[in-house]
Amino acid sequence: MKLEGIRVIDLSLFLPGPHFTMMMADHGAEVIKVEPPGEGEPNRHIGAREDGVSIFFRNTHRGKRSVTLNLKDPTQRDALLALAATADVFVEAFRPGAVDRLGVGYAQVAARNPRIVYCSVSAFGQTGPYRDRPAHDLATEAMAGVVSLGLGENGDPVIPHVPAADMAASMLALSGVLMALLRRAQTGVGDYLDISMHDSILAWTPNVTGDVFALKRAPIVKHERSLGGSAFYRVYRTRDDRHVVLGGQEPKFIRTLLGELGRPDLIPLCERGPGPHQAPVIEFLGGLFASRTQAEWIDWFRDKDICFAPVKNLREAFDDPHAQARGMRLVDPDGHEHIGIPIKFAREPGRVDYTLPAQGEHTTQYFGDL
Repeated sequence: MKLEGIRVIDLSLFLPGPHFTMMMADHGAEVIKVEPPGEGEPNRHIGAREDGVSIFFRNTHRGKRSVTLNLKDPTQRDALLALAATADVFVEAFRPGAVDRLGVGYAQVAARNPRIVYCSVSAFGQTGPYRDRPAHDLATEAMAGVVSLGLGENGDPVIPHVPAADMAASMLALSGVLMALLRRAQTGVGDYLDISMHDSILAWTPNVTGDVFALKRAPIVKHERSLGGSAFYRVYRTRDDRHVVLGGQEPKFIRTLLGELGRPDLIPLCERGPGPHQAPVIEFLGGLFASRTQAEWIDWFRDKDICFAPVKNLREAFDDPHAQARGMRLVDPDGHEHIGIPIKFAREPGRVDYTLPAQGEHTTQYFGDL
């Protein structure tokens, strides 16, 4: 596998750090999870459980090894530094400055191991006026303006339904670490990465910053191309109180569907772009979709070259034959379900190790009797 021989020490908790180090484990890295004494990793205890293990933990920590260390104890801190001297990657997600106070910051680790790729993941980054603010995903999305883009039927912002800032930070941390490892192969020297959830989610907004940058104002959400201002990029209710979406605004899709429905007179409104002038099209399509069930519309669209999709619930999404064909729902020998590996190589594909470490299970293996 691509990352065989890479040793990762992971001090991070919750989601962004654990998720990206799990992806490294899926591709062969040796990931050593450092858990604090007591309850250890918080997501061991969050959400639904199966056979005593939380699903959250199962889908962020498979294939890792767990050690328990009290980093306020000088002996245990020094033991971690000694292990870091043998590592390739070091990950932490404390508030800025905490690892320096604990004696395991980048300067302390790099002094022993100049080849280390050290990655800090935090809400707002290691610099700037917000660096010390406590925050999780929702607060960083709110500060980044992303929450303001998702409006409910009453016009109020709604909580984003996936932790986009967490996952954006996870993806960028993984990308940055792999870049640094690639460069290290040429220079022999590691690097330090400062990954901010706030930075990461801001970087995910190129399709909604048109008016922000060109007109120097906030978007009018209900008029935006990808936020409800277009009849062909919108959610519609069906007769059985389920939903479908149109998800493509290219002229060929507009002409095909409205021609098929006998309403070519509406095509020019859509070709003018998003905005309130599309209200007659939205009204027409809304009434039309409400006249049949979701299943009937799935059948109607089956052979048509139009960006259409039913809105599935999450259970249906993982049961979908395409998701299963792509290996995105895996079942272990005990019958437990797992999210699959999204990075698919033709050579040396990733391989899931379904083993989940007990808290501190591998402490003796790495540190002997502390």
